[in-house]
Amino acid sequence: MAFSNGYIIGFAGAVCVGCSIFVAGSAVALRERQELNAVVDKQTQVLKVAGLVKEGEAITPAEVGKRFEENLVPKLVDLESGEYVDGDAAGFDMDAAMKDPAQSIEAPANDAKVARLPKQGLVYELKGADGQVSAYILPVEGKGLWSTLKGFIALEPDTTTVAGLTFYSHKETPGLGGEVDNPKWKALWAGRKVFDDKWTPKVEVIKGQAGPAADDPYRVDGLSGATLTSRGVTYLVQFWVGPEAFGPYLEKKRGGAKK
Repeated sequence: MAFSNGYIIGFAGAVCVGCSIFVAGSAVALRERQELNAVVDKQTQVLKVAGLVKEGEAITPAEVGKRFEENLVPKLVDLESGEYVDGDAAGFDMDAAMKDPAQSIEAPANDAKVARLPKQGLVYELKGADGQVSAYILPVEGKGLWSTLKGFIALEPDTTTVAGLTFYSHKETPGLGGEVDNPKWKALWAGRKVFDDKWTPKVEVIKGQAGPAADDPYRVDGLSGATLTSRGVTYLVQFWVGPEAFGPYLEKKRGGAKK
């Protein structure tokens, strides 16, 4: 049976409209679930860097929420002063704040290629068994080769010894820069020092192999075939622990010591 051109065009148009409505409706219907999944994933990464979830451990969203609430205290920090500020830390979206001119400022030129800094940052305090803070967990981000890497670094109470590092978002090359997700490489960060004895950010990912943390505290093994990603990790860690970001906060946590 032959159909006219008008019929064919009309039929095709109707199919396109129907599919568009279906896709749009699905996106709206699933938005809440997607947002919830994003929150759970980020909380899981915080738990991992805090050592509360092991690599490869299967954990339900309910258990994620339970461990998070029992062990971590989210707090808002004024980046300029380093002081805690009042506000809804649990509901604070630092990514959104960085994009909002009312909640952020233009960042000074930096190797991490961070364009804007939020006026307030979100940190997590890990509760110790004695009720004291056993680690400070800070968000970090910066440019790699192909993407912006976003993750968390955990520092011990001395504010310089690394307890853990993890990334929850990036689009680096699998098998190369994507090795930032490799548990073996992330484990190399434990025990490294982010500051030298004058409290200047010094930790770096080198080209090649570094020594053990006790003997070579400021250097971490490079990612094979991923020089630019390795360099990006160096820059983003140094930037977020430095004076333009969480440096004033960390200074206060160690009692104001600068040198």
